[in-house]
Amino acid sequence: MATFNLNINGSQREVDVDPATPMLWVLRDHLNLVGTKYGCGISQCGSCTIHLNGVATRACMLPVSAVGNQEVTTIEGLSENGDHPVQQAWLEVDVPQCGYCQAGQIMSAAALLKNNPSPTDAEIEGAMNGNICRCGTYVRIKKAIKLAAASTKEA
Repeated sequence: MATFNLNINGSQREVDVDPATPMLWVLRDHLNLVGTKYGCGISQCGSCTIHLNGVATRACMLPVSAVGNQEVTTIEGLSENGDHPVQQAWLEVDVPQCGYCQAGQIMSAAALLKNNPSPTDAEIEGAMNGNICRCGTYVRIKKAIKLAAASTKEA
């Protein structure tokens, strides 16, 4: 066991865990931030996507020991009131069906738009590749990302 001081959603949080513990389990089991979901455990489905210094990162394979002082943002920290442009677009387009993958989808989309506020269809598809939606809402996901991009331009 080791003590780690982590910057999670803008707050310093201390955890005492094995250094090899994946961030997914640190977030869910030790910090009660359960918005980040477990999907596959091998970094292939995207359900566990968080931001590490603004970059979409799979939490299921990221050991807590690799985080250091980097800024971690979870779905809970994306916006205080659920009013991030991507979250608003998700609601407007009615993206979720079962909803399980949506936190990871939203985190990947938010990272894309932060770095590329006007992505092409190909860029959206590339950034979202690896975020699996078991319900197949990919058309609505792309539409919501375009809507969020447009609303960000207008603001």
